[in-house]
Amino acid sequence: MNTAQKITTAEQIKRPADGGKLVFTNGCFDIIHPGHADYLERARSMGGSLVVGLNSDASVRRLKGPLRPVNDQASRARVLAALQCVDYVVIFDEDTPLELIQKVRPDVLVKGGDWSVERIVGRDVVEGAGGTVSSIPLLAGHSTTATVDRIVDMHRRQDNG
Repeated sequence: MNTAQKITTAEQIKRPADGGKLVFTNGCFDIIHPGHADYLERARSMGGSLVVGLNSDASVRRLKGPLRPVNDQASRARVLAALQCVDYVVIFDEDTPLELIQKVRPDVLVKGGDWSVERIVGRDVVEGAGGTVSSIPLLAGHSTTATVDRIVDMHRRQDNG
């Protein structure tokens, strides 16, 4: 499947042909960094296909503030879709992925370690259907907020120096 075909709708997602599990995760993925790559590779290893629910630009602004996202949803979707470990990217406009999870019906629901299993949106849907929910530890030292802060700090030093 080429990169453009990976960016799709919930209705077009196909379950793994080999009977493998369908894994779902979601997020803003504003500036892709090594922590994201590590997280997505580990999420993908939990099943046969990985679906990434991507917050739309409007959703990111509501969650992160008026200066975010740094990259628009088409750009973020394109970068995610280019990753070998990602099988599908679905953009959603709601503040949570609950509606998308209800449509996709994943076998495995995954979030990063900053989310306890009890707080993961859609947990009841997935576990109610016999699936599993996991929180994967994050790669230390990597976050979009930290990256943005470093860029801002660099520009401040340049302007003052």
